[in-house]
Amino acid sequence: MTDNFWLLFSAMLVFLMQAGFLCLESGRTRSKNSINVAAKNIGDFIVSAGIFWLFGFGIMFGPSINGWFGVGDFVFGEDKAATQITFFLFQMMFCSTAATLTSGAIAERARFSSYMYITIILSAFIYPFVGHWVWAGGYNPDNSGWLQAMGFIDFAGSTVVHSVGGWVALASVLIVGPRIDRFKKNTKFPSGSNLPMAAMGTLLIWFGWFGFNGGSTLVFDAKVPVIILNTCLAAIWGGLIATLIHHKSQGFVDMGASLNGIIAGLVAVTASCHAVSPAEAAVIGAVSGLIVHYGTELMDYLKLDDALRVIPAHLFAGMWGTIAVALFGDPEKLGTGLSFLSQLGVQVFGIIVVGLFSFICCFLLLKWVNKFSPLRVSREDELTGLNISEHQASTELIDLLDDMQTHQNKGDFTLQVKEEPFTEVGQIARKYNEVISKVSKEMAQRESAISKFKISEKRKSAILDSSMDCIISIDWQGNIIEFNPAAERTFGCLKAEVVQQSFINNFALDKDIQKFNQSLKLQFVDASGLVLNRRREIMLKRAAGQTFPAEVTITISKLNNGQNNEFTLHLRDVTQQQKIKNRLNFLAYHDSLTHLSNRTHLVSELNFQVARAKKSSGIIALFFLDLDKFKKINDTLGHKTGDFLLCQVAERLKTACRENDVIARLGGDEFIVVMTGDLTEALITRKAENILSVMREPILLNGKNYQIATSIGVAISVNGDIETDELIQRADIAMYSAKFHGRDNFKLYTEKMGQKAQEEVSLERRIKQAIEKDEFSVAYQPKVKADKTVVSLEALIRWEQPELGLISPKEFIPIAEQSNLIVQIGEIMIDKVLGQLSEWIDLDSRVVPIAINISGRQLVAEDFVAHVEKKLTEHGINGEYLEFEITEGILIQDIENCIAVLNQLKALHIKVSIDDFGTGYSSLSYLKKLPLDILKIDRSFVNECDSKTEDAEICATIINLAKNLSLLTVAEGVETQSQFKTLQKMGCQLYQGYYFHLPQEAKHIHHLLNQPQALSVS
Repeated sequence: MTDNFWLLFSAMLVFLMQAGFLCLESGRTRSKNSINVAAKNIGDFIVSAGIFWLFGFGIMFGPSINGWFGVGDFVFGEDKAATQITFFLFQMMFCSTAATLTSGAIAERARFSSYMYITIILSAFIYPFVGHWVWAGGYNPDNSGWLQAMGFIDFAGSTVVHSVGGWVALASVLIVGPRIDRFKKNTKFPSGSNLPMAAMGTLLIWFGWFGFNGGSTLVFDAKVPVIILNTCLAAIWGGLIATLIHHKSQGFVDMGASLNGIIAGLVAVTASCHAVSPAEAAVIGAVSGLIVHYGTELMDYLKLDDALRVIPAHLFAGMWGTIAVALFGDPEKLGTGLSFLSQLGVQVFGIIVVGLFSFICCFLLLKWVNKFSPLRVSREDELTGLNISEHQASTELIDLLDDMQTHQNKGDFTLQVKEEPFTEVGQIARKYNEVISKVSKEMAQRESAISKFKISEKRKSAILDSSMDCIISIDWQGNIIEFNPAAERTFGCLKAEVVQQSFINNFALDKDIQKFNQSLKLQFVDASGLVLNRRREIMLKRAAGQTFPAEVTITISKLNNGQNNEFTLHLRDVTQQQKIKNRLNFLAYHDSLTHLSNRTHLVSELNFQVARAKKSSGIIALFFLDLDKFKKINDTLGHKTGDFLLCQVAERLKTACRENDVIARLGGDEFIVVMTGDLTEALITRKAENILSVMREPILLNGKNYQIATSIGVAISVNGDIETDELIQRADIAMYSAKFHGRDNFKLYTEKMGQKAQEEVSLERRIKQAIEKDEFSVAYQPKVKADKTVVSLEALIRWEQPELGLISPKEFIPIAEQSNLIVQIGEIMIDKVLGQLSEWIDLDSRVVPIAINISGRQLVAEDFVAHVEKKLTEHGINGEYLEFEITEGILIQDIENCIAVLNQLKALHIKVSIDDFGTGYSSLSYLKKLPLDILKIDRSFVNECDSKTEDAEICATIINLAKNLSLLTVAEGVETQSQFKTLQKMGCQLYQGYYFHLPQEAKHIHHLLNQPQALSVS
């Protein structure tokens, strides 16, 4: 009876270790995860204990199958003696201890369900089997496990409980990974929220360990006091050595290191506490202190995040304790009859076998579990804390932090946080309220002072802005501080461009810089230079380099130190307008080929005309001319002929313009005509038509007459409201509009044109960014047969721009077409579509061909076919699952090259279709030559095919034509049942449109394709 009482009491002590582990883990983790730790420990215990009762005990201690596992005593308890039940309870506490210590390694980032998976794996598949190998004979001496039969000794579980738990912890850590910022450089990771609680937990574990080791005798005899003494000494020396080593290496005593050392000592002595002397137990504990310290450093070096140091304290120390059995154990007490080397070999062999079995089994099972149920919480949940994310629970500290976050987000520091009395967090909240009250008061005072200062500055600014003279403030080094609007106009630059730059270096003449600097150094008191409060006339230069005479008066603003004073320059430009005109005329240059004005003279003359128009009113009309297809003339007839053509154009412009009009050649085949005076829009229009008429006359080149078309853009400036550069830019934009509308015409600039040009430039830039950031996605619209069976898909590009939202392809594709960006977009579409096909094939999904729209620029690119073939190979896709849609316009440009490319695509088993058939330059000869598979009827004909005879006849004609050429027809844009029935009667084979399916994401298409018949639900 005494033995039963002792074993039952020991089981209670071991059970008390659960409370110790809970306190230890709660104290060593951050408070935002403390509730999760408590829930995890309770869950670990009840799950592991339940499994052990159901079948764990039976596997561990039941009748042995060749020493590998037991097959009896499942659902333990019925008809059992008190001794047997007491033994069961004691062993059940051991199993729960292994489960609890294991899960602490991945604390603060694992899901609650993950802990349960790990506990199930350990309790059901690992611990009972290892326990059978080593301890099966403890329940029935005639029922030894195979390791026990070899002489392997693990008295109270250094290996069976702690190393097994450590191996499982290592597998878990490798799969789950480290906590966020755990190994971030130059950042100290929090060591816990309540180290006193962790210390109390360690003491509870120490106390419970007396039952852990003392109860393993299974009887209350003379060994028990020695075992408990050895347990104490190992813990003492483990903690002492770990503390001293940490203090020596880091320079301070770390509570965590001390606690880890104590636990490591307890773990290490557990295997041999019955067979060693107290001095040897102290040595074992001391070595375990070394092991846990350097084991911790190893874990950090390998960046393995073990939240509670389970692996160094339980696995490493447990391995050492198992080896120590052979090194220090009394052979008589061990009772194996093995020599020292044999015993050492058996111990090492047991460590290896148990380690491999425990680690591999757990690693593989957790890997498998992780595939369908991720073990780790999301980044957001980890940062929020597992109390909230896993248990919808909060703490007083979290509530305080939430209130602080609200203050930060709203910027309203007048709100007070809730104060809980008689708590540490409440004291923090009260102090925080005092701080924000002070901050709020200071902010109010500061805002009042700033408001008054702003009012004062506005008064000064109003004076500066309204002044007709230039008012410029400079510091004692001559750097510009203030630069009023009159100065901006006078010097031809903005304040932002010159502030903090040297006034002297920027605007003084080179010959005057030294004298100016000398006057500044003497603070303008030297009579030989500029003098304070005296008006002087000096020569200055504008930002563009023009010099002008100016009257200047200098005043001083004395600052506190009297040394770094500031000075204000009051300047007035006294240059006559005629001098500006003469200066501009002096800078005039001419084009060397045509003898027309060049860009420099044009800009100077425009600057002058704009300035004059601002002063005396007037209208400026700028005509921007570009010769259409001049490059073709240059390339085919030679540059000499091209030069002759340019000269002829110059002569014709001279005959079409007035004497006072400015005619300039910008370069290449671009010309500009500037008209000024009392102009009207009608007069400007007639002038543009006149220029076009003159330019349309045939020109004799190399014995043949050529008609050179010209596109003209016209921009108008009224009273100088448009500056030179912008005026040229507007005319250029209008010229491109003329080209877009058929060439050989003119267009007057409108604000809509300018806005469109800016939008196109901005959109092109965003397209480049979208390509770099992979912002494009793909939607798929099914093509169906008459019975609504999906037979193929069309890939449609989608662009969700972070700032602008969803942008229609109609907006960005034309812009991409103008540059090589369309080729990159096409390559992205090909890669994404092939990747999606590969993904569906891997999922054993039904797969149908997917059509991709290909631009003309991409189709005739040199490496297009090679790129397609490469991508097909990379993704492992057969060409029969790919279809390229091209428009008729592509074929017009270079029919022979297109045929060659299409034949190469056909060799890859890729289908080719003509998109929007009937809207371009349809030609039967093209259709006859081209290796086509499909004709797509444009939606413009489908839209009213059921209501307009003309559209119906066109659709019928296209369908009959396709049949005669053995081509499939696809009607796109089918939106009503009436349209569908009409086309069906005509013999159309395939249909595409909203009547059947909207464009959808890949996941919806996958679901659609794998329905019984992949039918529409419409």
